[in-house]
Amino acid sequence: MSCKHCHHDHEEEHEHEHEHGHSHEHGHEHGGEGENRKVMLIRIGVSAVLLLIGWLAPLPEWLKIVCFAASYLVVGYQVVIEAVKSILRLEPLDEMFLMTVASVGAFCLGDYAEGVAVMLLYQIGEFFQDYAVDQSRDSIAELMDIRPDSANVEREGLVETILPQYVQVGETIVVRPGEKVPLDGTVIEGDSSLNTLALTGESAPRHVKKGDAALSGCVNLNGLLRIQVTHAYEDSTVARILELVEHAGENKSQADRFITRFARVYTPVVVALAVLVAIVPPLFFGGDWSQWITSALTFLVISCPCALVISVPLTFFSGIGGASRRGILVKGAGYLETLAKADTAVFDKTGTLTKGSFAIASAEAVKGSKEDLIVLAAAAERFSTHPIAESLRQGCQKDISAWTVEDVEEIPGHGVRAKVNGKAVSVGNAQLMEREGVSYARGNQVGTVAHVSADGEYLGYIVIADTVKPGSAEAISELKRLGVRKTVMLTGDSRSVAEAVARDVGVDEMHAGLLPDEKVGEVERLLKERGENGALIFVGDGINDAPVLARADIGVAMGALGSDAAIEAADVVLMDDDPRKLASAIRIARKTRTIVRQNVIFSLGVKLLVMVLGVLHLAPLWAAVFADVGVCFLAILNAMRAMKAADKEK
Repeated sequence: MSCKHCHHDHEEEHEHEHEHGHSHEHGHEHGGEGENRKVMLIRIGVSAVLLLIGWLAPLPEWLKIVCFAASYLVVGYQVVIEAVKSILRLEPLDEMFLMTVASVGAFCLGDYAEGVAVMLLYQIGEFFQDYAVDQSRDSIAELMDIRPDSANVEREGLVETILPQYVQVGETIVVRPGEKVPLDGTVIEGDSSLNTLALTGESAPRHVKKGDAALSGCVNLNGLLRIQVTHAYEDSTVARILELVEHAGENKSQADRFITRFARVYTPVVVALAVLVAIVPPLFFGGDWSQWITSALTFLVISCPCALVISVPLTFFSGIGGASRRGILVKGAGYLETLAKADTAVFDKTGTLTKGSFAIASAEAVKGSKEDLIVLAAAAERFSTHPIAESLRQGCQKDISAWTVEDVEEIPGHGVRAKVNGKAVSVGNAQLMEREGVSYARGNQVGTVAHVSADGEYLGYIVIADTVKPGSAEAISELKRLGVRKTVMLTGDSRSVAEAVARDVGVDEMHAGLLPDEKVGEVERLLKERGENGALIFVGDGINDAPVLARADIGVAMGALGSDAAIEAADVVLMDDDPRKLASAIRIARKTRTIVRQNVIFSLGVKLLVMVLGVLHLAPLWAAVFADVGVCFLAILNAMRAMKAADKEK
């Protein structure tokens, strides 16, 4: 619970661990695990026995003092050493220094038992606080235990078990039933179901067969799989997720930044006040020096804001860890805090509110047959990754692998141009036809219309239909129940399609036919209209919406399982395709914010009360120590509720 970093500028290498509420640079060993913790327990026990002997046994006065001194040194020698080091570093205002001054001061005043009690209570409190923090971090680490321990790789006809870090891209790994998939790859043999719970928070298994992608971190449930590795371990899904969670603390919350600034001012002020409490009454009002020095020491003990410095970042870390278990990855405490203020939610349509799994609904050929129209469009879109291109290829009944496709040009927000078997083919929306100077058929088709032209001649159009996700309407409804003031849908699709989707899901506002830069413009407008203390969230697929994700207060990538672009572009990543997870994320964020506020109010309230009681000579020195470590311990336990809040989410 060392607070030296809260009184001085943070050194860069300390920031990460401090923000996780676990910067234990005490110099004493109780914060560790295993043998160190056992040693600390023994020291506490020996010190307590010596204290009781000196306090209760009928011994000569000098022998009592020896018992008290031995008890003090057994339990507190490392604290004293750290205090001296702080003074030599010219950084005296840490808790080691305060506890040393208080306990040594009690010895100087002849209050030997109280001096020992100060150090003993402090160490007992530290022990349990460290234990609570370690347990909380271990619990979060266990929830995120998706890191595979080994990989079975085929080499020279044999299967070797090695660390995943040493498997090369292109090698073949074998995953038996019950084992975790250690690396991202493509199934080349086998048929099985994968449990994606650790990645998405959903227990429904995902069936994979030859040709399907298999992501690291999933658990193979039944059949034997042979998988060809497509990503090195450091680039795999599991490594990216773990890195994201582990570095989440690098984005500080406003509350965390406030507590850091507050502590830098607060502690020197209370130390100065303690000096005044010790000196002013005896000098100017004839007070008893011993009594007022004791009050000043009590003031010092209670002054360190450790409960805040530890519990605030730990609460956010706990909330982030709990959200991760639900397949909601938050890149930092600052983003979680902003998410709690959501009052405007803006959605992309395709792949976010709709399935994004397009299929050909109809086709109308002006020249030639419908089949030839679809084949030509599929050939032009042969190398595109857009969902519409995929639907055209799936709807094509002919093998186009031998067709010559050259000079492919994807035009964002419009479509594709390519030379197919020597013909200049264009496939896209009405704007592309106008840009090409091609007269096209106008209609009121409900769906995405892909117009097709070849060598400047209009050939016809293909209607691609998408379907609304089952949970989209419920997601919008839940956001409104949470107090989100406005829900908006932005899409590059036609107005007729957009209106149908908007009506089905129940958004408040809809804008269609938008190019990527026009989406940014709409978000800029909505940012100006949001509540004074509110935040705008943009939810998209994280691949084509990077500019909007970056401009929103919070960018949320939907359905990002295995998507590099989504994880890079967004502040919050929903690892599956369920839009209802957004409401869960906001609830977790708000619960976390509430717990942070509880800890701040409780910690400051108790400290101020004990300070006042100390000045009035109503709180002994040991009570101040008990209040300090007790408050911190309770704040840490309260912080862990943020992780449990995620367990209540569906």
